[in-house]
Amino acid sequence: MTCLFCDLAQNKDAFLYENSFFYCVPDKFPASPGHALIILKTHKESFFELAPEELDGAMDALKETKKILDGKHRPDAYNIAVNEGAAAGRMIPHMHIHLIPRYASAEKRGGVEVLLKSK
Repeated sequence: MTCLFCDLAQNKDAFLYENSFFYCVPDKFPASPGHALIILKTHKESFFELAPEELDGAMDALKETKKILDGKHRPDAYNIAVNEGAAAGRMIPHMHIHLIPRYASAEKRGGVEVLLKSK
């Protein structure tokens, strides 16, 4: 069985950022302009399976991707989301983190669920 995110890891031209453990790409179905995915390079499904060094890599990737999105999109805030399991909304069984820019001028109050309901 092939994994979309394992295959995508080979397309480095699409990367916004990468480190030893993660690569970051724009989401193909963005919840807002600049929505990015921080994807584990090795195939694991669960956030809770990450080793301490992978957690450090995730934090690094989040911070560096935020800097990129700040420069390009200038959002007012961010949502950081992990859909842990199919019942939580994860559609691809490969550990990834959503970094979703939020814009005060375009959105009402509320968390990511308000943003996603509008899509």
